[in-house]
Amino acid sequence: MIFSETPLRGAYIIDPERVEDSRGFFARTWSQDEYAARGLTARVVQCSISFNKVKGTLRGLHYQTGSHREAKLVRCTMGAVYDVIVDLRAESPTYRHHFGVVLSAQDRRMVFVGEGFAHGFQTLEDGSEVFYQISQFYAPEHATGVRWNDPAFGITWPLRPSVMSDRDRAYPDFVP
Repeated sequence: MIFSETPLRGAYIIDPERVEDSRGFFARTWSQDEYAARGLTARVVQCSISFNKVKGTLRGLHYQTGSHREAKLVRCTMGAVYDVIVDLRAESPTYRHHFGVVLSAQDRRMVFVGEGFAHGFQTLEDGSEVFYQISQFYAPEHATGVRWNDPAFGITWPLRPSVMSDRDRAYPDFVP
């Protein structure tokens, strides 16, 4: 795996390192040892998928609080998405900064989202699916989010949202 730092400390772009032959290729997407060697959360307790029917669907920006803060490894297994993370760690030099990257089934690129980040994405194609490996169990009482278009973050999404949950639309302005 090829780990590339993002502008936000604790978040990485990860590209599979392909071993190719006449059959196609083989590539590792997870190694507890490689993550731990970089000081990244190497615990995975839950995996989830998000299937999205329509291009322009926007999900997020979500995170869990307190002892349920989670790290995620995110990859697009069908279609393509614009994936965004926001640094909500008050002690971080990149506090309230965001980073976005296109993830697609074709490039198989992944993003490692450390604890203390909000995460969301917008689909760039119909029928897009996102696969998550998550370090904490989902705890609804600790699940929250920040609004996708909050001026505190200044995120420019590639498309006007076509589908979004009422919950995601209703998050209040971020208050540090």
